[in-house]
Amino acid sequence: MQKKILLLGSGELGKELVISLKRLGQTVIAVDSYAGAPAMQLADGYEVIDMLNGEELDRIVAKHQPDLVVPEIEAIRTERFYEYEKKQIQVVPSARAANYTMNRKLIRDLASKELGLRTARYFYATTVEEFNAAVDAIGLPCVVKPLMSSSGKGQSVLKDNESRQQVWEYAINNSRGDIKEVIIEEFIAFHTEITLLTVTQKNGPALFCPPIGHRQERGDYQESWQPVAISEQDYADACMMAEKVTAALTGAGLWGVEFFLTDKGVYFSELSPRPHDTGMVTLANTQNLSEFELHARAILGLPIPAIQLERAGASAVILANRSLEQFTIRGVEEALREPQTDIRIFGKPTTRPYRRMAVALAYDKIDADTTVLRKKAKTVADQIRIE
Repeated sequence: MQKKILLLGSGELGKELVISLKRLGQTVIAVDSYAGAPAMQLADGYEVIDMLNGEELDRIVAKHQPDLVVPEIEAIRTERFYEYEKKQIQVVPSARAANYTMNRKLIRDLASKELGLRTARYFYATTVEEFNAAVDAIGLPCVVKPLMSSSGKGQSVLKDNESRQQVWEYAINNSRGDIKEVIIEEFIAFHTEITLLTVTQKNGPALFCPPIGHRQERGDYQESWQPVAISEQDYADACMMAEKVTAALTGAGLWGVEFFLTDKGVYFSELSPRPHDTGMVTLANTQNLSEFELHARAILGLPIPAIQLERAGASAVILANRSLEQFTIRGVEEALREPQTDIRIFGKPTTRPYRRMAVALAYDKIDADTTVLRKKAKTVADQIRIE
């Protein structure tokens, strides 16, 4: 049962996945663009490469001969994955999924045009002229994102014409890889953003976690909570859409499928074929299996009898506010004095503005008020200082 796993991306999500995989007796080689990344600190071995360099990617695959290649970030030369699959290497969840989801054009066209899911109206632009035409067609406000990015980088809401050039440059300059193109989307008047963690299995039906509510700033998650208020119809619609899109992309694993909840129903937003940052709330043991344990089981083909909500929880991120090569994290003792709370320090070796360095967790009985838990998690997060 022991497999060798090449983990491409070694941040905080990768670190928690390594913990889950090691508990199941697996061998993990962690890869990232910098030394000392969080998952490298726990893995059996590590490699530091530019994952957008296809030759380097091929080199380490040939060197380690993994059974599985598990991408944990978007910025990878994913077209190489098709060749790995031909060599009987399992790509998680699949080469098709990795290639589609790293590019918002592919995934949005799949969801909207091929599968008929309800999405915001959208246009693409590779020049400022195309961008301005798209904004004129959609109207203000609208959402502007790079086609290829991660953790919300380059994403913003365009609210006035005076900010057009600034928003365009922010999106283009924060594009990852070779793709210098943006997507301009209709702004959906939603009351809640949710993540529906969806598990596709090698042998078994798709499974759905209780939905997670989340709040973003600068396109990046700031807090999440589970469970979230959702009608039976909206939940059923979200499950149907999540199952459709994950089945079309193929493969086994955990997916973070994002939706907007509106007064007019559910809109598909995005998805990631891997554990989702908002799902870090499951580290508060809100479920019988965390999102990382679910991902580990799914990619290894192990049984998942059921996913059950066991308590309510909330998470709040802890961010750096400046760039530091050396720093100390203070306030941990004060933070942990609060009952029914916890923190996870990621172990990143350097800081930069808005870099996620840790997460605070709060939890209570299953019917607890999540508004109270959100405030509690934020209070714990505010105790932590990076100096």
